Amino acid sequence: MLITILTPTYNRAALLPRLFASFIAMNYTNFEWLIVDDGSTDSTADLIADFKAKASFAIHYIFQENSGKHMAINKGVAMAKGELFFIVDSDDRLTSNALSAVSELYSEKKYTANFGGIAFRGCYEDGTVVGNSNFTQLVCNSIDVRTKYGVTGDLVEVFTTDVMREFPFPEIHNEKFCPEMLVWNRIAKKYDLVYVNEPIYIVEYQEGGLTDRIVKIRMKSPIASMLTYSEMVALNVPLTQKIKAGINFWRFSFNSSM
Repeated sequence: MLITILTPTYNRAALLPRLFASFIAMNYTNFEWLIVDDGSTDSTADLIADFKAKASFAIHYIFQENSGKHMAINKGVAMAKGELFFIVDSDDRLTSNALSAVSELYSEKKYTANFGGIAFRGCYEDGTVVGNSNFTQLVCNSIDVRTKYGVTGDLVEVFTTDVMREFPFPEIHNEKFCPEMLVWNRIAKKYDLVYVNEPIYIVEYQEGGLTDRIVKIRMKSPIASMLTYSEMVALNVPLTQKIKAGINFWRFSFNSSM
């Protein structure tokens, strides 16, 4: 079963070799790696050419004018040949058993009703899970996993490629950011995921990355942010979250009118 790994990247030539090394060490080899370069001005293209010469798995490199991660994801979904679609950021890595764990669980669960994919956990370098560990395995949607079961921290989703094609990211003129939460919430209305409390994804938050600059980034893409929060108000979530979503909607609405 082929798995597509997508890495959207922007000027991360210094970090990509570490990610590539984690793929080389993988004990599961039936995967392809798509790299969508979001307008890098560093040596990313030359680096990927070098990776291709060394890799035993397929590598596809796509360059796009700087348009944002969500546009890179849409492009990757359109090109994906795998049955599963796994977004792995350029500053992170996978454990050596990551894809075998994904494949084994998928083989068990893929025929259940309204199945959209599987999710594992993110961890730090020492293997400590990012967030709480209050479950072993859950089958639910990505809204309930947070609100009903109280799971916190990094959840690493691997969706079926068909589901990702069913729910593309909105492409809004002059906006370079769209919260992943918008699409994940839309998926949650129709599909469940199988959640496993096992870390397979090593995270390292970079200074100046999306996580570090998230508020400023969202303010530059107010329509996508407003869309996210307006839809959240309509979800079956606790009242406190609805109120926060409403406040954030109006917060970003001021940016949309500037």
